[in-house]
Amino acid sequence: MSVHFDHHSLSFESTGRFSKTVLDYLQNDPQLKSFYLYRPDKEGIRKAIENRKKFPVNRKLLVEELTRQYKQIPDSEKVIENIRLLADEQTFTVCTAHQPNIFTGHLYFIYKILHAIRLAEDCKKAFPENNFVPVFFMGSEDADLDELNHFELEGKLYKWDTSQKGAVGRMKPDKALSRLVSEVEGRLLTEPFGEEIVANLKTCYIKSANIEEGTFLFTHWLFHQYGLIVFLPDNAVYKKEMQAVFEDDLFTHSAQSIVTQTSKSLAAYYHAQAYPRDVNLFYMKEDTRERIIEKKEGFSINNTDIHFSKEELKEELRNHPERFSPNVILRGLLQEKLLPGIIFVGGGGELAYWLQLKDLFEHFNVPYPVLYLRNSFLVVEKKWKERIARLHLTIPEIFRKEGDLVRDFTMQHAPYPLSLPDERASIRNLFREMELKAGQVDITLQPHVQALFKGVEKKLDTLEKKMLAAEKRKQEDAIRQLQQLLQAVFPGGGLQERSENFMLFYARWGNRFIEALHDASPSFDAAFCVLEERK
Repeated sequence: MSVHFDHHSLSFESTGRFSKTVLDYLQNDPQLKSFYLYRPDKEGIRKAIENRKKFPVNRKLLVEELTRQYKQIPDSEKVIENIRLLADEQTFTVCTAHQPNIFTGHLYFIYKILHAIRLAEDCKKAFPENNFVPVFFMGSEDADLDELNHFELEGKLYKWDTSQKGAVGRMKPDKALSRLVSEVEGRLLTEPFGEEIVANLKTCYIKSANIEEGTFLFTHWLFHQYGLIVFLPDNAVYKKEMQAVFEDDLFTHSAQSIVTQTSKSLAAYYHAQAYPRDVNLFYMKEDTRERIIEKKEGFSINNTDIHFSKEELKEELRNHPERFSPNVILRGLLQEKLLPGIIFVGGGGELAYWLQLKDLFEHFNVPYPVLYLRNSFLVVEKKWKERIARLHLTIPEIFRKEGDLVRDFTMQHAPYPLSLPDERASIRNLFREMELKAGQVDITLQPHVQALFKGVEKKLDTLEKKMLAAEKRKQEDAIRQLQQLLQAVFPGGGLQERSENFMLFYARWGNRFIEALHDASPSFDAAFCVLEERK
């Protein structure tokens, strides 16, 4: 089955769906300039490359560990070549990160990875003397199961109900996960490529040792053709590289003081996204991932009976660095200390908290990357594209607030006016004359006339609302079609990418869907992209 797509872009601002922080960053607002180092453009990337060369990373360790990770993984030729390139001092990484949401979670999981891939490809064209490798940094130590255990298809919620605790990446496939695959299988197999994606769900997730491995294999299956490296930081060898930073956080609390000060400065203009603690590390062992809390007599692990003296905790860090897991304040440091990164691709929330971290990176002498807002897409299936045309609407129009759009749609399709501007003007003139005449008799009568006018205006408002409501009833069928369209492309009133999962699109169109998103990605240019299935 051959499917084709058209694509075009909108400005992020025109969608009305992005925060002031994001829009000001994209528009180079002067108030934000002190919170980052480089602009997200080719000149900013060039500067980042030159600066990154001053900060060596342990490339030997990186290549060894990644080679071990990908040993015996099928379809790894392009990935292995990229791993080899990492040994070269002229090779840099373009990184994005996300938690192991079950079966990838929301659509933007896919979008941010493809943006990193496109940026790596286009950086090679712009700076051919260097090499650029796309990396997906998996936040598999996240323990927020309620955030990661579900996804939606066509507005239906699918949830993994497991009783397991601790880091989600360390959780094991169980009967509940198998039931979830069976549940979604019934929907996916009705589509042309459903069998392919269901087979990979079973191979990658059900047969894996844990969710981290399952997410790794599933992500590799989707993107191996682009040479994407999936980086798994839950590794004692990697954590050992961060020992000095971890020790500082435990006993000196530099991160808390530095990020608090930066956040205070940022909060003068914008809402802070992340909040540092005295200790920004979790203790992670078996099925436990809990905050480390400093107390007068030493340290305790939240919600457990585990306690350490200062010396005992130092010894634990030396012997078992893998048991120390960074929170959002330190995760970026771990990423950029281990990888020769020049670009980080993140969503609006990620971009906001990275703006709080520049001073922290400088303190620990870790290079700060160029921040790119990830691509956003609206995927419009052929049936919805046809409905948009039948309703005489355009793509930019459907981004408007539903109430405003329905009101204007009703008024535009009514055979007669639903507002009374001429009548309002006539009444306004009439009352103005009445006010003058009343004032000639007694100046104190003018406020009475003004009050009468306000009362008439309110009655006119009520009349117009009733006229609009009556016309809506007449246009009920067309308005219902409009509302069905809006619910399909903006589930729950929000952006499609923040609720829907990719699997149904893949089941319908196969790998052509991934290719179309890749080809449509704006890459260097910040834009919201609309991907339309062609008629």
